[in-house]
Amino acid sequence: MDNIIGIRREDKNEWERRVPLVPDDVRWLREKHGIRTVVQPSPIRVFRDDEYRAAGAEVSEDIGGAGTVFAVKEIPAAMFRPDRTYVFFSHTIKGQPYNMDMLRTMVERRCSLIDYERVIDEKNRRLIFFGRFAGLAGMLDTLHGFGLKLQARGIASPFARIQQAYRYATLEEAKAAVEAVGAEIDGKGFPEELCPLVVGFAGYGNVSRGAQEIFDLLPHKVLSAEALLEMIDNFSSDTLNLVKVVFGEDDMVRPLQGAFDLQEYYAHPERYESKFENYLPQLSLLVNCIYWTEKYPRLVTKSYLKQRTVLESTPRLQVIGDISCDIDGSIEITHKATKPDHAFFTYFAGEDRFADGVEALGTTVMAVDNLPCEFPRESSLEFSRVLRDFVPAIAGADFGRPIDALGLPFPVRQALLLHRGEFTADYAYMKDFLRKGGTHE
Repeated sequence: MDNIIGIRREDKNEWERRVPLVPDDVRWLREKHGIRTVVQPSPIRVFRDDEYRAAGAEVSEDIGGAGTVFAVKEIPAAMFRPDRTYVFFSHTIKGQPYNMDMLRTMVERRCSLIDYERVIDEKNRRLIFFGRFAGLAGMLDTLHGFGLKLQARGIASPFARIQQAYRYATLEEAKAAVEAVGAEIDGKGFPEELCPLVVGFAGYGNVSRGAQEIFDLLPHKVLSAEALLEMIDNFSSDTLNLVKVVFGEDDMVRPLQGAFDLQEYYAHPERYESKFENYLPQLSLLVNCIYWTEKYPRLVTKSYLKQRTVLESTPRLQVIGDISCDIDGSIEITHKATKPDHAFFTYFAGEDRFADGVEALGTTVMAVDNLPCEFPRESSLEFSRVLRDFVPAIAGADFGRPIDALGLPFPVRQALLLHRGEFTADYAYMKDFLRKGGTHE
């Protein structure tokens, strides 16, 4: 099994066409490091089987000869072989209940697990991610949903011409389409009844930056959270500019006592409460890009939306692009994940009722949980470009040896959740998840 890696076929759903390593990088690994690759065949993968063969890979249903298997999404429990190493997004570090059986199987079969989500540098910054593409696709889908919402209300707007990400052949085509809408707004404006048209971005990381990359193609002005409350009336008749507000942690929460301290908030979120409802009445769209677990305050609650419905028959907040997509999480009305071909649902706060699709009334939510798959080629190329540099160390490590003898670089060592079926020191807390069957987010 030395220096042989496997790439598993993605089959979680029909939309998952991404790959962890693209053919050109498979060729580079073979030519520069002597690493052989065995790839499972796939009829939907964005890179064809023949492209991998041309790069020198073997295409075979059986990847059992590979000591290390790479994938993108979760791997079915039945697929794990004893004493092998697996590298993928496991979605387990928050105790996600739906993946506890998978994790338990890996423990029982003495597997080693490296999770891309935890490949970080010394400053705790993630190095391998699809986050930018989640933001890019999520913003396109959210703007598309906003256009549909306005149509349902009988309001004609240029946003109706923005399509969902997967309907564009390339990212550049998508950007050109948004730029064309921006040019139209710059020349003709948008309906005055939408003013002020405020788009709020919760968070400022990779996902948020990707979403803003699309939004910034539209004419806009930027306000701080504080200025939003003080200056929003200045935009009450501005039909030529949207308003962008990016919210950081100190904008979203306040301490129960004393002054805001970021590190304290991370360590003791129970000492803080949400103040995000101060801004919600001013937002037309909210794009949620934050990392969240159940110990943190929510951004949007059902009770808030019910109160606003009493105060306003049609609250200003029309659409929420929940790119983070934590079920019953920071956006409490995100009651399920959606897929690109049915990306939206609408919540009616007065009735505490959901309806699939975009409705004229209520709050519409975009909750696609695998947004990067809408740009499968570009997102795979960028992901693989970073991952390939870590592959030689992973493929060359003898995971039968003690952790300190593996010779893994710091970022990969930090991402090692399981070593021969045992939780590593930083992830010992996950034993409780297995005992309890996970924790609901």
